[in-house]
Amino acid sequence: MIEIAMSSATATLVISGDLDLGAREQFPEVAARVTGLRRQLLVVDMCGVTFMDSTGAAFLISLADAGRRRGGATVLRGCDDRDLFVLEVCGALDLFRIDGDHRCSAEQVAARQEAEESLQVSDDPGDERG
Repeated sequence: MIEIAMSSATATLVISGDLDLGAREQFPEVAARVTGLRRQLLVVDMCGVTFMDSTGAAFLISLADAGRRRGGATVLRGCDDRDLFVLEVCGALDLFRIDGDHRCSAEQVAARQEAEESLQVSDDPGDERG
């Protein structure tokens, strides 16, 4: 889910769940709405993101690129190392400012950890997770 909030100078996207191929149907509408707001600063809150693939990274890159062309900036907050790695592999990390001081709520951290644990596959044949 992607929610948009705004102030006079800032647009904030709050993303929860997977930011991947399965969510791509939302991307054009969200991008159009964010671009139409014409805010100089776009903050993307990724505390609730449980997974991001290259499709999600391309969406973020397109938002950052559109903002940069208008002289704006895009800030990512609440990214985990995997999210940053995906953007780095795409060669796009320099399009973003990273808010390293932001701390996600305990509930958001717990939800993300639970999602990560459910994705892990064990090599132990006796383990019923994998």
